[in-house]
Amino acid sequence: MKNWLPTSTAGSLPKPAWLAEPETLWSPWKLEGQELLDGKQDALRLSLHEQQLAGIDIVSDGEQTRQHFVTTFIEHLSGVDFEQRKTVKIRDRYDASVPSVVGPVAREKPVFVDDARFLRKQTEKPIKWALPGPMTMVDTLYDNHYKSRETLAWEFAKALNQEARELAAAGVDIIQFDEPAFNVFFDEVNDWGIAALEKAIEGLECETAVHICYGYGIKANTDWKKTLGSQWRQYEEIFPKLQASNIDIVSLECQNSHVPMELIELIRGKKVMVGAIDVATHTVETPEEVAETLRKALQFVDADKLYPCTNCGMTPLPRAVARGKLSALSAGADLVRNELAL
Repeated sequence: MKNWLPTSTAGSLPKPAWLAEPETLWSPWKLEGQELLDGKQDALRLSLHEQQLAGIDIVSDGEQTRQHFVTTFIEHLSGVDFEQRKTVKIRDRYDASVPSVVGPVAREKPVFVDDARFLRKQTEKPIKWALPGPMTMVDTLYDNHYKSRETLAWEFAKALNQEARELAAAGVDIIQFDEPAFNVFFDEVNDWGIAALEKAIEGLECETAVHICYGYGIKANTDWKKTLGSQWRQYEEIFPKLQASNIDIVSLECQNSHVPMELIELIRGKKVMVGAIDVATHTVETPEEVAETLRKALQFVDADKLYPCTNCGMTPLPRAVARGKLSALSAGADLVRNELAL
Protein backbone atom coordinates (compact mmCIF):
# COMPACT_ATOMS: atom_id res chain seq x y z
CA MET A 1 0.00 0.00 0.00
CA LYS A 2 3.00 2.31 0.42
CA ASN A 3 2.73 3.09 -3.30
CA TRP A 4 -0.81 4.36 -2.74
CA LEU A 5 -1.52 8.00 -1.90
CA PRO A 6 1.92 9.35 -2.91
CA THR A 7 2.40 12.78 -1.30
CA SER A 8 3.79 15.90 -2.96
CA THR A 9 3.75 19.69 -2.66
CA ALA A 10 2.03 22.05 -5.09
CA GLY A 11 5.31 23.81 -5.79
CA SER A 12 7.18 26.45 -3.86
CA LEU A 13 8.68 26.03 -0.40
CA PRO A 14 10.17 28.80 1.77
CA LYS A 15 13.68 29.91 0.87
CA PRO A 16 16.45 30.16 3.48
CA ALA A 17 16.94 33.67 4.89
CA TRP A 18 20.51 33.84 3.58
CA LEU A 19 19.25 33.47 -0.01
CA ALA A 20 16.19 35.76 -0.10
CA GLU A 21 13.94 37.70 2.27
CA PRO A 22 11.68 35.14 3.99
CA GLU A 23 7.87 35.11 3.68
CA THR A 24 7.97 37.45 0.66
CA LEU A 25 6.88 37.00 -2.96
CA TRP A 26 9.26 38.37 -5.63
CA SER A 27 11.95 38.71 -2.93
CA PRO A 28 15.28 39.93 -4.39
CA TRP A 29 18.31 37.64 -4.09
CA LYS A 30 20.78 38.41 -1.30
CA LEU A 31 23.72 36.92 -3.22
CA GLU A 32 25.16 37.55 -6.68
CA GLY A 33 27.40 35.97 -9.31
CA GLN A 34 28.85 32.54 -8.53
CA GLU A 35 27.76 32.86 -4.89
CA LEU A 36 24.16 33.12 -6.05
CA LEU A 37 24.46 30.05 -8.30
CA ASP A 38 26.03 28.05 -5.45
CA GLY A 39 23.48 29.41 -2.97
CA LYS A 40 20.55 28.37 -5.17
CA GLN A 41 21.93 24.82 -5.44
CA ASP A 42 22.51 24.68 -1.67
CA ALA A 43 18.92 25.85 -1.09
CA LEU A 44 17.62 23.24 -3.55
CA ARG A 45 19.53 20.50 -1.67
CA LEU A 46 18.17 21.78 1.64
CA SER A 47 14.61 21.89 0.32
CA LEU A 48 14.93 18.33 -0.98
CA HIS A 49 16.34 17.19 2.37
CA GLU A 50 13.38 18.71 4.24
CA GLN A 51 10.90 17.04 1.88
CA GLN A 52 12.61 13.69 2.36
CA LEU A 53 12.76 14.07 6.16
CA ALA A 54 9.03 14.81 6.16
CA GLY A 55 8.37 11.65 4.11
CA ILE A 56 7.20 13.36 0.90
CA ASP A 57 7.04 10.76 -1.88
CA ILE A 58 7.16 12.89 -5.05
CA VAL A 59 9.77 15.59 -4.49
CA SER A 60 10.45 18.91 -6.21
CA ASP A 61 13.01 21.71 -6.29
CA GLY A 62 10.80 23.77 -3.95
CA GLU A 63 11.24 26.50 -6.60
CA GLN A 64 14.42 27.55 -4.78
CA THR A 65 16.17 28.79 -7.91
CA ARG A 66 13.39 31.15 -9.04
CA GLN A 67 12.02 34.40 -7.67
CA HIS A 68 8.46 33.79 -8.80
CA PHE A 69 6.49 30.89 -10.27
CA VAL A 70 5.55 32.82 -13.45
CA THR A 71 7.97 35.65 -14.11
CA THR A 72 11.21 33.66 -13.76
CA PHE A 73 10.29 31.64 -16.84
CA ILE A 74 9.19 34.76 -18.73
CA GLU A 75 12.51 36.50 -17.94
CA HIS A 76 14.30 33.99 -20.15
CA LEU A 77 12.12 34.57 -23.22
CA SER A 78 12.83 37.04 -25.99
CA GLY A 79 10.16 39.61 -26.85
CA VAL A 80 9.46 40.65 -23.23
CA ASP A 81 10.84 43.91 -21.84
CA PHE A 82 11.22 43.99 -18.04
CA GLU A 83 12.21 47.67 -18.06
CA GLN A 84 9.03 48.72 -19.85
CA ARG A 85 6.56 48.02 -17.05
CA LYS A 86 2.82 48.62 -16.82
CA THR A 87 0.35 48.21 -13.99
CA VAL A 88 -2.27 45.58 -14.73
CA LYS A 89 -4.89 43.76 -12.68
CA ILE A 90 -3.76 40.17 -12.22
CA ARG A 91 -6.58 37.59 -12.28
CA ASP A 92 -9.08 40.45 -11.89
CA ARG A 93 -7.89 40.67 -8.28
CA TYR A 94 -4.91 42.89 -7.54
CA ASP A 95 -2.72 45.46 -9.29
CA ALA A 96 0.87 44.59 -10.11
CA SER A 97 3.67 46.23 -12.07
CA VAL A 98 4.47 43.78 -14.86
CA PRO A 99 6.78 43.57 -17.89
CA SER A 100 5.56 44.27 -21.44
CA VAL A 101 5.45 42.05 -24.50
CA VAL A 102 7.18 44.19 -27.16
CA GLY A 103 7.87 41.65 -29.93
CA PRO A 104 7.54 37.98 -30.89
CA VAL A 105 8.06 35.79 -27.81
CA ALA A 106 10.41 32.81 -28.09
CA ARG A 107 12.47 30.51 -25.88
CA GLU A 108 16.05 30.89 -27.03
CA LYS A 109 17.65 28.68 -24.38
CA PRO A 110 16.66 26.25 -21.60
CA VAL A 111 15.43 27.86 -18.38
CA PHE A 112 15.21 25.19 -15.64
CA VAL A 113 16.80 22.18 -17.36
CA ASP A 114 20.18 22.42 -15.56
CA ASP A 115 18.36 22.76 -12.22
CA ALA A 116 16.28 19.68 -13.02
CA ARG A 117 19.40 17.67 -13.92
CA PHE A 118 20.97 18.77 -10.63
CA LEU A 119 17.90 17.66 -8.65
CA ARG A 120 17.77 14.36 -10.53
CA LYS A 121 21.33 13.57 -9.37
CA GLN A 122 20.37 14.15 -5.71
CA THR A 123 17.51 11.68 -5.39
CA GLU A 124 16.06 8.37 -6.53
CA LYS A 125 12.50 9.54 -5.78
CA PRO A 126 10.04 10.63 -8.50
CA ILE A 127 10.45 14.32 -9.34
CA LYS A 128 7.72 16.81 -10.12
CA TRP A 129 8.60 20.10 -11.83
CA ALA A 130 6.28 23.10 -12.01
CA LEU A 131 6.01 25.48 -14.96
CA PRO A 132 3.58 28.38 -15.37
CA GLY A 133 0.62 27.60 -17.64
CA PRO A 134 0.07 29.63 -20.83
CA MET A 135 -3.05 31.49 -19.62
CA THR A 136 -1.50 32.46 -16.29
CA MET A 137 1.58 33.73 -18.14
CA VAL A 138 -0.64 35.87 -20.38
CA ASP A 139 -2.37 37.26 -17.30
CA THR A 140 0.95 38.30 -15.70
CA LEU A 141 2.03 40.65 -18.51
CA TYR A 142 1.07 43.72 -20.49
CA ASP A 143 0.76 42.70 -24.15
CA ASN A 144 1.81 45.53 -26.43
CA HIS A 145 2.58 43.29 -29.43
CA TYR A 146 0.02 40.56 -30.19
CA LYS A 147 -2.95 42.45 -28.68
CA SER A 148 -4.66 39.05 -28.32
CA ARG A 149 -4.60 36.93 -25.17
CA GLU A 150 -5.25 33.79 -27.19
CA THR A 151 -2.48 34.39 -29.74
CA LEU A 152 0.01 35.15 -26.97
CA ALA A 153 -1.06 31.99 -25.09
CA TRP A 154 -0.33 29.83 -28.16
CA GLU A 155 3.16 31.34 -28.47
CA PHE A 156 3.81 30.70 -24.79
CA ALA A 157 2.52 27.14 -25.18
CA LYS A 158 5.15 26.51 -27.89
CA ALA A 159 7.93 27.80 -25.61
CA LEU A 160 6.62 25.76 -22.67
CA ASN A 161 6.50 22.62 -24.81
CA GLN A 162 10.17 23.05 -25.76
CA GLU A 163 11.11 23.44 -22.08
CA ALA A 164 8.90 20.56 -20.94
CA ARG A 165 10.40 18.14 -23.48
CA GLU A 166 13.91 18.95 -22.23
CA LEU A 167 12.83 18.64 -18.59
CA ALA A 168 11.40 15.19 -19.33
CA ALA A 169 14.65 14.22 -21.03
CA ALA A 170 16.52 15.43 -17.91
CA GLY A 171 14.63 12.86 -15.83
CA VAL A 172 11.57 14.73 -14.56
CA ASP A 173 8.69 12.30 -13.91
CA ILE A 174 5.76 14.74 -13.68
CA ILE A 175 5.57 18.19 -15.29
CA GLN A 176 2.96 20.40 -13.69
CA PHE A 177 1.53 23.56 -15.26
CA ASP A 178 0.28 26.15 -12.77
CA GLU A 179 -2.98 27.70 -13.98
CA PRO A 180 -4.62 29.75 -11.21
CA ALA A 181 -6.11 31.86 -14.05
CA PHE A 182 -8.33 28.83 -14.84
CA ASN A 183 -10.33 29.72 -11.72
CA VAL A 184 -11.22 33.16 -13.06
CA PHE A 185 -11.60 33.31 -16.86
CA PHE A 186 -14.00 30.42 -17.47
CA ASP A 187 -15.05 31.31 -21.02
CA GLU A 188 -11.44 31.68 -22.13
CA VAL A 189 -10.44 28.44 -20.39
CA ASN A 190 -13.06 26.54 -22.37
CA ASP A 191 -12.52 28.48 -25.62
CA TRP A 192 -8.72 28.20 -25.81
CA GLY A 193 -7.09 27.80 -22.35
CA ILE A 194 -7.26 24.01 -22.18
CA ALA A 195 -6.31 23.74 -25.87
CA ALA A 196 -3.20 25.89 -25.25
CA LEU A 197 -2.34 23.68 -22.27
CA GLU A 198 -2.60 20.59 -24.49
CA LYS A 199 -0.22 22.27 -26.94
CA ALA A 200 2.24 22.73 -24.06
CA ILE A 201 2.16 18.98 -23.22
CA GLU A 202 2.30 17.77 -26.83
CA GLY A 203 4.56 14.74 -27.32
CA LEU A 204 5.62 14.46 -23.67
CA GLU A 205 6.59 10.99 -22.49
CA CYS A 206 6.33 11.86 -18.78
CA GLU A 207 3.13 12.42 -16.79
CA THR A 208 1.52 15.86 -16.89
CA ALA A 209 -0.47 17.81 -14.32
CA VAL A 210 -2.37 21.07 -14.12
CA HIS A 211 -2.53 22.90 -10.78
CA ILE A 212 -5.61 25.10 -10.31
CA CYS A 213 -5.83 26.80 -6.95
CA TYR A 214 -7.18 29.87 -5.21
CA GLY A 215 -3.71 31.36 -4.78
CA TYR A 216 -0.97 31.89 -2.22
CA GLY A 217 -1.99 32.85 1.31
CA ILE A 218 -1.56 36.58 0.61
CA LYS A 219 -4.06 39.31 1.50
CA ALA A 220 -5.28 39.92 -2.07
CA ASN A 221 -6.23 36.25 -2.36
CA THR A 222 -7.74 35.80 1.09
CA ASP A 223 -9.82 38.97 0.57
CA TRP A 224 -11.05 37.63 -2.78
CA LYS A 225 -12.03 34.31 -1.22
CA LYS A 226 -14.29 36.16 1.23
CA THR A 227 -16.36 37.37 -1.75
CA LEU A 228 -16.97 33.88 -3.17
CA GLY A 229 -19.81 32.86 -0.87
CA SER A 230 -20.41 29.68 1.07
CA GLN A 231 -19.66 27.38 -1.89
CA TRP A 232 -16.76 27.81 -4.30
CA ARG A 233 -17.97 26.18 -7.50
CA GLN A 234 -15.40 27.62 -9.94
CA TYR A 235 -14.09 24.14 -10.78
CA GLU A 236 -17.53 23.15 -12.05
CA GLU A 237 -17.11 25.52 -15.02
CA ILE A 238 -13.92 23.91 -16.34
CA PHE A 239 -13.73 20.33 -15.06
CA PRO A 240 -15.93 18.75 -17.78
CA LYS A 241 -13.60 19.94 -20.55
CA LEU A 242 -10.51 19.18 -18.46
CA GLN A 243 -11.79 15.65 -17.89
CA ALA A 244 -11.83 15.16 -21.68
CA SER A 245 -8.30 16.60 -22.10
CA ASN A 246 -4.97 14.77 -22.36
CA ILE A 247 -3.75 16.04 -18.96
CA ASP A 248 -3.01 13.09 -16.63
CA ILE A 249 -3.36 14.74 -13.20
CA VAL A 250 -5.49 17.60 -11.87
CA SER A 251 -4.20 19.39 -8.75
CA LEU A 252 -6.80 21.30 -6.73
CA GLU A 253 -7.49 23.03 -3.42
CA CYS A 254 -9.59 21.34 -0.72
CA GLN A 255 -8.30 21.97 2.82
CA ASN A 256 -10.22 24.73 4.66
CA SER A 257 -11.82 25.78 1.39
CA HIS A 258 -15.47 26.03 0.38
CA VAL A 259 -14.97 23.81 -2.67
CA PRO A 260 -17.73 21.15 -2.60
CA MET A 261 -15.83 17.87 -2.63
CA GLU A 262 -18.34 16.26 -5.00
CA LEU A 263 -17.02 18.46 -7.84
CA ILE A 264 -14.11 16.01 -8.08
CA GLU A 265 -16.61 13.55 -9.57
CA LEU A 266 -16.51 15.72 -12.73
CA ILE A 267 -12.91 14.60 -13.39
CA ARG A 268 -13.49 10.92 -12.57
CA GLY A 269 -10.80 8.87 -14.30
CA LYS A 270 -8.05 11.46 -13.84
CA LYS A 271 -5.45 11.26 -11.10
CA VAL A 272 -6.21 13.97 -8.55
CA MET A 273 -3.74 15.86 -6.37
CA VAL A 274 -6.01 16.76 -3.46
CA GLY A 275 -4.89 19.83 -1.52
CA ALA A 276 -5.03 18.65 2.10
CA ILE A 277 -2.82 21.42 3.53
CA ASP A 278 -4.04 25.02 3.87
CA VAL A 279 -1.28 27.44 2.85
CA ALA A 280 -3.20 30.55 3.98
CA THR A 281 -2.72 29.90 7.70
CA HIS A 282 0.26 29.40 10.03
CA THR A 283 -1.70 26.76 11.93
CA VAL A 284 -0.21 23.33 11.26
CA GLU A 285 -2.83 20.71 10.46
CA THR A 286 -3.03 17.56 12.58
CA PRO A 287 -2.54 14.26 10.74
CA GLU A 288 -6.20 13.48 11.50
CA GLU A 289 -7.37 16.72 9.80
CA VAL A 290 -5.37 15.79 6.70
CA ALA A 291 -6.75 12.25 6.80
CA GLU A 292 -10.33 13.54 7.06
CA THR A 293 -9.92 15.61 3.87
CA LEU A 294 -8.48 12.58 2.06
CA ARG A 295 -11.32 10.33 3.27
CA LYS A 296 -13.87 12.78 1.90
CA ALA A 297 -12.04 12.90 -1.44
CA LEU A 298 -12.01 9.09 -1.64
CA GLN A 299 -15.79 9.19 -2.17
CA PHE A 300 -15.14 10.78 -5.57
CA VAL A 301 -11.71 9.56 -6.68
CA ASP A 302 -10.38 5.99 -6.71
CA ALA A 303 -7.70 5.28 -4.12
CA ASP A 304 -5.08 4.42 -6.76
CA LYS A 305 -5.61 7.87 -8.32
CA LEU A 306 -5.50 10.01 -5.15
CA TYR A 307 -2.32 12.04 -4.57
CA PRO A 308 -2.29 14.01 -1.26
CA CYS A 309 -0.82 17.47 -1.81
CA THR A 310 -0.77 21.05 -0.52
CA ASN A 311 -3.38 23.61 -1.62
CA CYS A 312 -0.75 25.86 -3.21
CA GLY A 313 2.87 26.92 -2.81
CA MET A 314 4.32 27.73 0.61
CA THR A 315 6.85 30.49 -0.19
CA PRO A 316 5.08 33.08 2.04
CA LEU A 317 5.13 30.80 5.13
CA PRO A 318 7.82 30.57 7.85
CA ARG A 319 10.08 27.57 7.27
CA ALA A 320 9.17 25.89 10.57
CA VAL A 321 5.46 26.10 9.66
CA ALA A 322 6.09 24.65 6.19
CA ARG A 323 8.13 21.81 7.72
CA GLY A 324 5.31 21.03 10.15
CA LYS A 325 2.74 21.04 7.36
CA LEU A 326 4.80 18.65 5.20
CA SER A 327 5.12 16.23 8.11
CA ALA A 328 1.37 16.45 8.78
CA LEU A 329 0.65 15.71 5.11
CA SER A 330 2.76 12.54 5.25
CA ALA A 331 1.36 11.42 8.60
CA GLY A 332 -2.24 12.01 7.44
CA ALA A 333 -1.64 10.05 4.24
CA ASP A 334 -0.18 7.21 6.34
CA LEU A 335 -3.35 7.05 8.46
CA VAL A 336 -5.50 6.63 5.35
CA ARG A 337 -3.09 4.14 3.75
CA ASN A 338 -3.34 1.98 6.86
CA GLU A 339 -7.14 2.15 6.71
CA LEU A 340 -7.10 1.14 3.04
CA ALA A 341 -4.80 -1.78 3.83
CA LEU A 342 -7.39 -3.09 6.28
